[in-house]
Amino acid sequence: MSSTSPGNAPTAGLKSASSAGPARPRWVGVPVRAFAVTFLFTLLSFAVALLLSILGTVVYSQVEHVAPNLPFAYRHIAFPFAITVGAIVLVVMLVVEARNYRQRRALAAIEQTMR
Repeated sequence: MSSTSPGNAPTAGLKSASSAGPARPRWVGVPVRAFAVTFLFTLLSFAVALLLSILGTVVYSQVEHVAPNLPFAYRHIAFPFAITVGAIVLVVMLVVEARNYRQRRALAAIEQTMR
């Protein structure tokens, strides 16, 4: 007695997911991932630096009894801080992603020879 349920459907000519293996890594992914992470870290660092610099500016204005100069907080503190963090993160992420790419490429070559 033969049953043709969806779970037991014949797969003539199709490779199983375990035998297909992962695709070879592509070098295009290295800068894409590096720039994406850099962009996110730059935005996060700008937001945190802006929050802290605004709080610092408000505290300073209360202590000195002057009007708070909020444009100073983002022009001279948060923006330069975010640009510096972004440059550092970009360099670090390019190095990390290049190393990961080389490792994935070597592992894919080893896996290819094992088949």
